[in-house]
Amino acid sequence: MASIKDVASRAGVSPATVSRVLNDHPSVSPGARARVRAAVEALDYRPNAVARSLRTDQTRTLGLVISDVLNPYFTALARAVEEEARALGYSVIIGNADERPDLQDHHIRTLLDRRIDGLLVSPTDGGSPVMREVVRAGVPMVFVDRWLPEIDVPVVRADGRDAVRELVAHLHRLGHHRLAIIQGPASTTTGSERLTAFRCALRSLGLPLPEEYIGQGDFQAESGRLAMERFLALPRPPEAVFAADNLMALGAWDAIRAHGLSVPGDIALAAFDDIPWFTHTDPPVTAIAQPTEELGRAAVRALVERIDGTAPRSVTFTARLVVRRSCGEPGGRPEAGPEPGTGSATGPGAGTR
Repeated sequence: MASIKDVASRAGVSPATVSRVLNDHPSVSPGARARVRAAVEALDYRPNAVARSLRTDQTRTLGLVISDVLNPYFTALARAVEEEARALGYSVIIGNADERPDLQDHHIRTLLDRRIDGLLVSPTDGGSPVMREVVRAGVPMVFVDRWLPEIDVPVVRADGRDAVRELVAHLHRLGHHRLAIIQGPASTTTGSERLTAFRCALRSLGLPLPEEYIGQGDFQAESGRLAMERFLALPRPPEAVFAADNLMALGAWDAIRAHGLSVPGDIALAAFDDIPWFTHTDPPVTAIAQPTEELGRAAVRALVERIDGTAPRSVTFTARLVVRRSCGEPGGRPEAGPEPGTGSATGPGAGTR
């Protein structure tokens, strides 16, 4: 493998000049710079990253701990983070917390052991002391998507409150009055914020939110299925259900189909976090979309600013409502069944609306 001395010899310059070219130092003449670049390409020279990290005390590596790599939203977020980091000269090591605080803390400690330059985290839980240890140790850190209000680091996120309000108004215009939510964990900021936004939107329209219309989920598909099962077993099931993330919406859809019911004919369904799958279901799913790529790229830029010693501000994007056919068409709910006790249909779920 070629060394820096080999490059210097081929280019007819000193090793120090090669180092200056590789680090984009302005003091090198255009001719010498061109000869060094040509020698680097001809010899397929790769700088020794370990030696460079010891010299500069930087590894040009970022850590990213996401809540669930199987969630298409976080997969897209991780891709945006990796692309922006690469454009800025950094590599990314990703840890998947799988919505488990213990696994999240394990990944953070492992990343710190690898001497990362900075850390991006989407916290799974608000009670972990590890993030406080990171801040006390002076490691640059930025929260992305979720955050811990008591820890003073920049947050890059999307505000979905206006989009939730638009969704509730949309459901109301379509004639849905019994609205339910499958919420995420209350220990996460996204879980609590989306429930609060939904409750406030209903209140503004004079609509109630009974406790039986609040399903407890954990941002996983199975919890969405179980919550929908409970809704469908009620004497008066909801007319529309808002799942606070995409996986819980897919689980809820499975429960609806298992009961022989249709979306939106028997029950309307909407989700937070739009994903490509939602355009391919029948009907396509109404969802609240976050600007995932912009969010991931902005998080990397904020973290690099912290690494460079500046003080970046938190960045808040705006989520938007994407209306599709899973909540019904204007003019009323299509194929709506009779109200409880008025119909004569039989079979799973029949007569429950």
